Amino acid sequence: MTTRRTFIKRTTAATAAVGIAASMPAAMSACSPDKLVRCGLIGAKGMGFSDLRAFLGQPNTECVAICDVDKRVLDARLADTEKLQGKKPKAYSDYRQLIADEEVDIVIIGTPDHWHCLPFVEACQAGKAIYCEKPLGNSIEEINLMEAAANKYNTVVQVGQWQRSDPHWRDAVEYVNSGKLGKIRTVRTWSYQGWMEPVPVKPDGEVPAGVDYDFWLGPAPKRPFNPNRFHFNFRWFWDYAGGLMTDWGVHIIDYGLYGMNAKAPKSVMAMGGKMAYPDDASETPDTLQALYEFDDFTMLWDHGTGIDGGYFGRTHGVAFVGNNGTLVVDRIGWEVIPERKNKQDLVERVELQKGNGKGLELHMANFLEGVRSGNRNLNCSIEIAANTARVAHLGNIALQTGRRLYWDHENRRFVNDEEANQYLVPSYRSPWKLPQV
Repeated sequence: MTTRRTFIKRTTAATAAVGIAASMPAAMSACSPDKLVRCGLIGAKGMGFSDLRAFLGQPNTECVAICDVDKRVLDARLADTEKLQGKKPKAYSDYRQLIADEEVDIVIIGTPDHWHCLPFVEACQAGKAIYCEKPLGNSIEEINLMEAAANKYNTVVQVGQWQRSDPHWRDAVEYVNSGKLGKIRTVRTWSYQGWMEPVPVKPDGEVPAGVDYDFWLGPAPKRPFNPNRFHFNFRWFWDYAGGLMTDWGVHIIDYGLYGMNAKAPKSVMAMGGKMAYPDDASETPDTLQALYEFDDFTMLWDHGTGIDGGYFGRTHGVAFVGNNGTLVVDRIGWEVIPERKNKQDLVERVELQKGNGKGLELHMANFLEGVRSGNRNLNCSIEIAANTARVAHLGNIALQTGRRLYWDHENRRFVNDEEANQYLVPSYRSPWKLPQV
C-alpha cells in the first residue's frame, strides 16, 4: 500500500527534476481548435465542479482525472462526470499525482483558498495550463509567488473572476470610460448576502469516514476536526480564507478597479467585526467597511452577512459616482441614474440593461481560446487576478491592525509598518513549505 509518506519519498526526485527544468517552456503548446483538451480537477465539491461543468460544456474537452481528499465527494463527482461525458475519470487523493499525470493538459483548482498556492506553482512547473478559483491566494506573499511562477514558466492562466467575461459588465465599464458620468469621485463596492446565515457553534468531533483531514489542513495550523471549518464554511476562518472580503470582494472590487483603470491604492483603512452575530462560530467579520485612497478618487468596500440591505436596492454591486450621474452594475444588469440641477438631468438616464447570465461559460471559453492559441492575455489573467486579490487582502489587514496603512505597490510592502508587514507572509505547517520560484 502506498502511503502519503512513501509517495512523498518516491516523488522527491521528480520534484527536483521539475525544478531543474525551470528554463523550459512549461505552458501547454498552442494547438488546433479541434484538438481535444483534457483537464484534471483538484477540489471537486463546490465551485470546482461548477468550473468543470463549464469546461465540459466547451467543444473538444474531456476530464481525465479528479482529485479530492474526501472520498465521498470524490466518488460522487466521478459518477457525475461520467454522466456528463460518458467516461469515468481517474481518481486521485493526492493532487501531486494528478499534476504528474501526462494525460492532463490543464488543471482546474477548486480547493479552499489556503490550498491554491502549492498546486498552482507545481502545475506551472509541470507545464500545465491553469484555471484557478478566486481569490488567487490566501496571502499577499502567496499571490506574489503564484504570479512569479506563472510568468517564469509562461503559463496560460485564467482565474475565476468570471464577471470579466460577462458582456453587460464590460458594457458598463465602456460607458464609465466614455466620460458621460463626468469626473468620478468615488466608487462604491458592496456585498450584502442575506442567505449567509450565522454559523452555529458546534463541538469538535471525529473526522468523517473517508476524509484525509490532515491533508485537507495541509499548510494550515493543526486543529481538531470541526464541521464548521470544513467544506463551504471554511470561508469564515482566517486559517483558510479571508471571509466575504476575499470571497465576493474579488469579484466586485475587481470591477471597481477595472472601471477606473486602477491598480493599487495609496492607503487603506477599515472598520468592522462580528457586530451582527458576535457569538456565532465564524472568525471573519460579518460587517466590514474598507476605504481605499487612490490618486484622484476613493473606493469603498462595504459588506454584511445575514441581510440584503445593499445600496440602490441591490444586494451587491459597483456604483461609479460621477459629477453628472451614477452608473450602478450588478449581476442582473446596469443602469445610469442622473444627477439633477435646475430640474434638468446632467446625463441621459439609462434604464436597466440586463445581462445574459452566461459569464462563467464565456469565461471558460476565453480560457480555452488562450490554451489553444498560447495567448496569456486573457480576460482575468494572472496579473489582473493577483492585483485584485492583493487589494482585497489589504482591506482585511487594515481591519486586523486597526489603523490606516500606506502601501508601497512597487515593493509590495507597507510603508514604515513592520507590524502590518507581518501579515503579508503566511507561516506554513511542516512539512509543507512556501514554494520557491
